[in-house]
Amino acid sequence: MIIRALVASDAQAYRALMLQAYDAYPQAFTSSVAERAAMPLSWWEKRLGGALDRLLGAFVENELAGIVGLAFEPREKARHKVTLFGMYVNAAHQQQGLGRQLVEAALEEARRQPGLKLIQLTVTAGNDAAFALYQRCGFIQYGLEPLAVRVGVDYFDKIHMWRELQAD
Repeated sequence: MIIRALVASDAQAYRALMLQAYDAYPQAFTSSVAERAAMPLSWWEKRLGGALDRLLGAFVENELAGIVGLAFEPREKARHKVTLFGMYVNAAHQQQGLGRQLVEAALEEARRQPGLKLIQLTVTAGNDAAFALYQRCGFIQYGLEPLAVRVGVDYFDKIHMWRELQAD
């Protein structure tokens, strides 16, 4: 297994994995399968080449098995923060430590960026496995956003978490 930054040539695999994620866990993402499936491949390629996003992929036998993203702040007063987003490991590779390795790789990538002081994320309330993973990686809860995501007629809260980026 290797973890590396995704590039434009990974767009097809990235798109397929994220559409799988949106379908499997609709309450975990603010985008829907329909919204993202409608986006052309060029949109996915552009996302992988964007200056404000960094996407890391975990490859198992040359197959993209997991993903995590970092969104950097463009505004001067918020450039000390980065947001972890889009975390997903496909079903075949869950419960094997891949999620933790992706989060740790994202933390390492964030630490390499000058001026960053903290990393933040949201996790859907009730996603106990993800919440526990983030806690094990040093994140702490600081808030709860009620009714953050609507899927059909159901609403889901989001737990806000953060941690400092000093070396462990």
